[in-house]
Amino acid sequence: MSLREGTQAWLAEHYDDVVLWRRHIHRHPELGRQEFATTQYVAERLADAGLNPKVLPGGTGLTCDIGPEHLPRVALRADMDALPMAERTGAPYASTVPNVTHACGHDGHTSILLGTALALASMPDLPVSVRLIFQAAEELMPGGAIDAIDAGVLSGVSRIFALHCDPRLAVGRVAITPGPITSAADAMEITLHSPGGHTSRPHLTGDLVYGLGTLITGLPGVLSRRVDPRHSTVMVWGAVNAGVAANAIPQSGTLAGTIRTASRDTWVELEGLVTEIVSDLLAPLHIEHSLNYRRGVPPVVNEEISTRIMTHAIEAVGPDALAETRQSGGGEDFSWYLEEIPGAMARLGVWSGQGPQLDLHQPTFDLDERALGVGIQVMVNIVEQSAAF
Repeated sequence: MSLREGTQAWLAEHYDDVVLWRRHIHRHPELGRQEFATTQYVAERLADAGLNPKVLPGGTGLTCDIGPEHLPRVALRADMDALPMAERTGAPYASTVPNVTHACGHDGHTSILLGTALALASMPDLPVSVRLIFQAAEELMPGGAIDAIDAGVLSGVSRIFALHCDPRLAVGRVAITPGPITSAADAMEITLHSPGGHTSRPHLTGDLVYGLGTLITGLPGVLSRRVDPRHSTVMVWGAVNAGVAANAIPQSGTLAGTIRTASRDTWVELEGLVTEIVSDLLAPLHIEHSLNYRRGVPPVVNEEISTRIMTHAIEAVGPDALAETRQSGGGEDFSWYLEEIPGAMARLGVWSGQGPQLDLHQPTFDLDERALGVGIQVMVNIVEQSAAF
């Protein structure tokens, strides 16, 4: 019996278990680096199947090896953390934790990898060794991938693979592309300081609100002239705060936003470029400032051979499973693994095919649970296809 056939047989018997796991995790979401109960829940399921999970330092995240030690080892990764927002799905399995919910599908990712582990554990003679990586804190900066790498999860691993939910794709479809599939994503906060004063005499002080406005329009505008437009670099503000009175120039104010780029080379240069532009824009206004620039993640760049392995794994699910996709503006800390070893990530369709296609990170986001079985098939097929490369 092939791994593909074995997976179908396992799903026929255990698909309902996978749904129950997903709903349990969804009901009990945990924020990044706080996934203690989720880690324990996954570890118990793995141990019950006779496997030997190892919790990572800090108590969140874990790894588990399956298969002969002497064979080449591939890694399969899932993330486990939730988002700090209230859920509004109305689902019977909705979050029981106030202002925390799995609005990015990480509960699905975790359940898929857990199902993959138990399916593989039920099959003799795996063609390669497998390391399962259940990662914490993907939504944070810096993300939990760095913690996992520092803990040695890639030791002895030749390639790594992952899936991410995509509500723009119908369930049953899985999309992949070689090269960049996500973008780099950084965050920044700029705080301005001024003596303040009366709005009738802006020439006697530093007009702080005017300075904020200068940055709001000037920084994205100058960046668009300093960065190659083919690199799809986008700077967007998300928050601005200053002042309480219409006739008073405030003494402090803040701006916060994100900057994303499709180019790794541009990403490397962005912090220095932003620092230079902000200083130059504020220089004529005599306003002091501090810039907190937080580098996030580089783009996820799918390596050619790994993409081929994953493409064959998707095709093995069925004749209509493989879909096309383009690089997105979102960031994913799976990219840090690909800075170390080759690998690839694909997008898993989770839209039911009916109703609106809700975006990730929306409080009403939910996934079609039929996608869980599709994800497990893809993951197991990756193990089978890896033996040929």
